[in-house]
Amino acid sequence: MTALRPERETDASYGDQSYGASGALGQWQAEGAQGPYAEPGHTEPGYTEPGYAEPGHSELGYGAPGYEEPEYGTSGYEEPPRVPLDDETMALRVLGAAGDAENGATLASGASVGSSATGAARGGRAARRKAARRRGGRHGGGRETASEGTAPPGAESGRPLSRVEARRQARLRKPSPAVVASRVIGELFITTGVLMLLFVTYQLWWTNVRAHAQAGSETHQLQNDWASGKRNPGVFEPGQGFAILHIPKLDVVAPIAEGVSNAKVLDKGMVGHYGEAPLKTAMPDAKTGNFGLAAHRNTHGEPFRYINKLTAGDVVVVETQDTYYVYKVTSMLPVTSPSNTSVLDPIPKGSGFTKPGRYITLTTCTPEFTSKYRLIVWGKMVEERPRSKGKPDALIE
Repeated sequence: MTALRPERETDASYGDQSYGASGALGQWQAEGAQGPYAEPGHTEPGYTEPGYAEPGHSELGYGAPGYEEPEYGTSGYEEPPRVPLDDETMALRVLGAAGDAENGATLASGASVGSSATGAARGGRAARRKAARRRGGRHGGGRETASEGTAPPGAESGRPLSRVEARRQARLRKPSPAVVASRVIGELFITTGVLMLLFVTYQLWWTNVRAHAQAGSETHQLQNDWASGKRNPGVFEPGQGFAILHIPKLDVVAPIAEGVSNAKVLDKGMVGHYGEAPLKTAMPDAKTGNFGLAAHRNTHGEPFRYINKLTAGDVVVVETQDTYYVYKVTSMLPVTSPSNTSVLDPIPKGSGFTKPGRYITLTTCTPEFTSKYRLIVWGKMVEERPRSKGKPDALIE
């Protein structure tokens, strides 16, 4: 047995202490060096005695010659499963979906974590930031989601939107000034188009309907008054009907009223007589003179719409209370200025007439749907037939 070393008596260092001692422990050490309890290569003086060799181990530490650290996965060593620790608490907690799968947890499906935002909140500040970036965060993610047409944050998980997300979505839903301006302009155009369509419908359709009704009523009233003797030939008030115009070729039957006022005569579908100065013309029963008439070519009954189709020899009849005056068309002036009043003279200029006679002049606007120029048609009386002799042949055929 080796003697005690001085440093063991003073217990200077643990590495040089010996297991030697008096009594039973010393006896065990003495016997154990050679007995069944002896560790291979181990002796009383310490682990540095010759012959001791712990596999890959020396007192100098790991990395000494002959030491090889066993690798993970090799036989004899298995790394224990790693459970991530909470950064903020060491209390019991429910693992996330990834931890359940890694450790083989058997949580019920109804108790599993429902959203990435909840898992991120339990994983610490860094995990919460990552989760915020994944769902859009506060750097425009929500805007991209909304612009791409995908569901807004929280729509799939059913969680309520945060105040920031709600404001962002409200801004996205709010139309821009350009969109608002385009909508206003579009509505103005649509409204204007509808109003124009209504106006055109009124002018081209409803005015004719109303004028035809008024003219027809006036015609029947004249005929009834003549039959009853209520009206006598003479001077008529402006707007008062006194005759009926017949143009058989154009199938026109319209009352003739005194004056050429739009409101009182022409717009009611009637034919107006130039009977007021300075454009006063003769009456049909005058021995000489020019019986001047005017009417609309378009809208308001449009009695003179097709007088441009009249040709020389066509018949125009003026029916009064006691007489039929029959005229035949002689000439036409397709276009003239509205100020050319000479066409209403007793001997109209441009008509081809050279001496006084009993003439008729029809005037209207041209081209159609405008009032830029005037169209003139002249005729000469060829027959004066009393009503007692019946209708003229032109009205019978």
